[in-house]
Amino acid sequence: MAVMSVRMSRTLRAASLALASVLVWPLVACSGSDEVHDELQVVENPTAATAPPSPETTTAPEGVVLGTDAGVPVGDVTALTTDPDTGVLAVAARNPDQVLLYDLETLDAPGREPTTVVELPGPAEQLAVLQNTLVATVPSANVLARISLPDGELHTTSVPGRPTGVASFGDRLLVSLREGKGIGVVEDDHVVSTIKGGLNSADDVVVVDGRTIVLDRLRSAVFTVDVDGQDIGEGLRAGQGAANIVADAFGRVFTTDTRRSAVLAFSTDPLLLRQLYPVPGGAYALAYDAQRHLLWVTLPARNEVVGFDVRGGEPVEKHRYPTLRQPNSITVEERTSRVVIGSAAGEGIQVIAP
Repeated sequence: MAVMSVRMSRTLRAASLALASVLVWPLVACSGSDEVHDELQVVENPTAATAPPSPETTTAPEGVVLGTDAGVPVGDVTALTTDPDTGVLAVAARNPDQVLLYDLETLDAPGREPTTVVELPGPAEQLAVLQNTLVATVPSANVLARISLPDGELHTTSVPGRPTGVASFGDRLLVSLREGKGIGVVEDDHVVSTIKGGLNSADDVVVVDGRTIVLDRLRSAVFTVDVDGQDIGEGLRAGQGAANIVADAFGRVFTTDTRRSAVLAFSTDPLLLRQLYPVPGGAYALAYDAQRHLLWVTLPARNEVVGFDVRGGEPVEKHRYPTLRQPNSITVEERTSRVVIGSAAGEGIQVIAP
């Protein structure tokens, strides 16, 4: 079944290909064939957006940089998260494939070493603290790694389909499956179902106010997910190169359009585009500080990070700092407002106190 835009007049439909580079169109996810035919697709073989390459740094990174001194090598950072309950910063990296656990209380000290290092069967794409456990998605090994905090004991769950993102939904875990083109539902360490239909890839999943949203990088779109009904619902185009997604405290989700270097805000009930804000520099990674309502956006093409107040009608820039080279991952420690950035070029971990 062909995928088509909703309530689009014949005239608008004819013009949509010319306007697709600047507009966000509604989409419908259709079940049945695994192959999705998107009439607004402007290239035959779409590719997922990736972080733009960073230039060499010309300004010293703001704050403290960890992981560059002699000691435990950090590698190329792929994901970050914090757990305020155990006072841990978790850093996932490749080369070597591992998760490093740091003590948040002494994080700002230069030369700080991790308290625990956990070896993984492959590089982690995402880290999240869910159900009192650190969870890492490991696409290359088709596993979900669960790491107890703060001791670092590892347990893995088999999740076929290249797991990429993970979110909590009640007592279940929802796992986006890049090659599985759907959402895996995990209960008691087992995949009990897979929700599919209309996705070319499932690259991340978030839950906001009980509503589930999946990011499809190949279609550069976001879709609603009915978990109990086992259905992929309505979708909207999210620019020309949707890369990352995060939820806020107002029932919205934000995505980065890396190819157009913009931040998009969507309401989720209903799913509607509310804001599209240009942020030059290859807007890529996102983190949200729910205490201060700040959205942090990394700009790899400029080696910068920007913090926006997102409480109003449009983002208001509050902070801008120079970063490490290739700032492809970011998290916020909400208790102190510290921002932690990971270099995907092996240049360490940056801690900023705004």
